[in-house]
Amino acid sequence: MILLEVENVVKQFAGHLALDSVSLTVPENTIYGLLGPNGAGKTTLIRIINCITAPDSGEVRLNGKRMTPSDVEHIGYLPEERGLYKKMKVGEQALYLAQLKGMTKQDALKALKYWFERFEIQEWWGKKVEELSKGMAQKVQFITTILHDPKLLIFDEPFSGFDPVNTDLMKREILNLRDKGATIIFSTHNMETVEDLCENISLVDNAKIVLQGNVAEIRESHATKTFVVRSSSAVLGNEMFNLLSQTDKNGVVESIIKKQTTEGNNELINELMNQTNILSFEELLPSMNDIFIETVRK
Repeated sequence: MILLEVENVVKQFAGHLALDSVSLTVPENTIYGLLGPNGAGKTTLIRIINCITAPDSGEVRLNGKRMTPSDVEHIGYLPEERGLYKKMKVGEQALYLAQLKGMTKQDALKALKYWFERFEIQEWWGKKVEELSKGMAQKVQFITTILHDPKLLIFDEPFSGFDPVNTDLMKREILNLRDKGATIIFSTHNMETVEDLCENISLVDNAKIVLQGNVAEIRESHATKTFVVRSSSAVLGNEMFNLLSQTDKNGVVESIIKKQTTEGNNELINELMNQTNILSFEELLPSMNDIFIETVRK
């Protein structure tokens, strides 16, 4: 099932084309990566999905129906630029934002108690936002984003300000939200996180979608036929493969090879087994970071 559809969306500002016939579909219960360099058009697209601004042409549909401003109650949006009121107390502000999303005070207090205990931040309730670190304030805003149990969550650089421990915590919470039924659009410049979390992505550059699809399939499609082989003795390159490098690590020889023929990997393994005892064989797929840079440069 498709939750969100963006079809041929165009948006222009004072002669600047921000989005040029952009289309994408976000399946239910998935984490969808929205990627691109600065100024590519990601934020404009997110603002259109949130009904903050309207497209010049094209359409955005939620559950098969054209989106209207009333649909925003089904969306939780964590922007890159944070929006908490610094002089307000944390609990007071969280309760206020929950009620803006249509929650009753009683339901909001119950949900806030759960999340504040889950994140072990009960003592922050009476503190002013300006007393919190960037990472602490980010946790509060994360809670206010997800509190009303929206169908669609949009996270724009959600790990900004977090140390590695809290980044790992938030990754697990995002995966839990997906497993419980949420659909998530995830915008980030950290391609390692994309590989960890996202099933599908769209890469926007110069207002257009320049790469789109399943993360694993994209990486496989950019494969360079390069492999790392660990064996009990050295291997020699031949007409089937080139030997790029070779090192001996405590009696285990690690070789980087590049296949030169169109034959399958089984044939390559058989050729290697004719030379030595194979301990492991792994294809070196390019990272999403490498693919991002290559695609944008082109």
